[in-house]
Amino acid sequence: MSREGGKALSPSPVLRIALVAGVRFPIAEPFAGGMEAHTWTLASLLTRRGHEVTVFAGKGSDPELSRVEILEDTGFSPSAQARGDVSMPPEEFLREHHAYQRLMLRLAAEQSYDVVQLNCLHYLPVAMADLLPRPPVLSLHTPPTPWLESALHGGRRIRPVAVSPWTARAWAPALGVIPVIGNGVDLDRWVPGPGGHQAVWTGRLVPEKGAHLAIDAAALAGIPLVLAGPACDRQYFDHEIAPRLGRGASWVGHLKHRDLVSLVGSSAVALVTPCWDEPFGLVVAESLAVGTPVAAFARGAVPDVLDVESGRLAEPGDVAALAHSIVAAMSLDRTLVRARAEQTCDVQRMVDAYVDLYRDVMGFPAPVRLPAPRDLLRAAATPAARDVGQRGR
Repeated sequence: MSREGGKALSPSPVLRIALVAGVRFPIAEPFAGGMEAHTWTLASLLTRRGHEVTVFAGKGSDPELSRVEILEDTGFSPSAQARGDVSMPPEEFLREHHAYQRLMLRLAAEQSYDVVQLNCLHYLPVAMADLLPRPPVLSLHTPPTPWLESALHGGRRIRPVAVSPWTARAWAPALGVIPVIGNGVDLDRWVPGPGGHQAVWTGRLVPEKGAHLAIDAAALAGIPLVLAGPACDRQYFDHEIAPRLGRGASWVGHLKHRDLVSLVGSSAVALVTPCWDEPFGLVVAESLAVGTPVAAFARGAVPDVLDVESGRLAEPGDVAALAHSIVAAMSLDRTLVRARAEQTCDVQRMVDAYVDLYRDVMGFPAPVRLPAPRDLLRAAATPAARDVGQRGR
């Protein structure tokens, strides 16, 4: 018997896995976003379990991953006449198109992997899925988009899985009922912190993440705020973030993992302020893992992750309500906050679920999993889950 994630399993072969990531951002620290962090973590833990993983990703990806192959286009360059045509798309679109086309044709021809997982948002690998010997696994990290939805139209041989119950519901009109494998965080890397007196906000500084609203809410609550993350949209940063800095709010840039864990773990509360429907919200899980309670707008999948012992929710866009949630969240027990992460966001369970799905795609029955001892102890000590709609605001 082998062991994965602390659970006894039936004997299993080493799986050869092709993990197809995005082209635009490297799979390397500091991560551009949650999907890049998810890809790195999944590849690392699958490799640690003895599986052979090849990550197909953008330039600059972490060479320490077991095997990385850079997604590159074919070198195609349109003629001057083609460039002048009204149908000429942006050059970045063409580069991505040819990179994925080249990869999918190669995977179809070589047939050297047991399973292919699509961990990207591009439509072309989905549209070409029927060329592969087995249906690829498609991790849906986004609500429906026109290109991705159109590629899935017509019942292609593909195994979609949503990263949250909310995302599964969003895709239901197009795909029906699909399974959920929630994103997880490595609880050995995101360790409990001591807390502190400040609030923290982490993520990409772009309009849809709403950092400017976090600054306003923290100021209203009378709490200093530290922001960490890449300024991906300079116009947004210059107009909405920079003018708000220096009055209790500071920005420390784009941090690597160790510094991010230290910052979030030494904060009293983490603010999550989506201005769109987050498909999961990895920053919520990361905050819970270090024991820092969360004050957040109740949008997308955020209410799927939080409960009354780990955070407080506010009406989306309501800065005054968020300020009240900040104060309320700061009084929560950090031990129970961490327990929520152990209960719902353990990355080992996520990897277990993906391995089971890979085996199912290959035609192997899923193993019977026995609960780990810590899971049995936690189940006995944890109150029954509360309905999301009844959580405190």
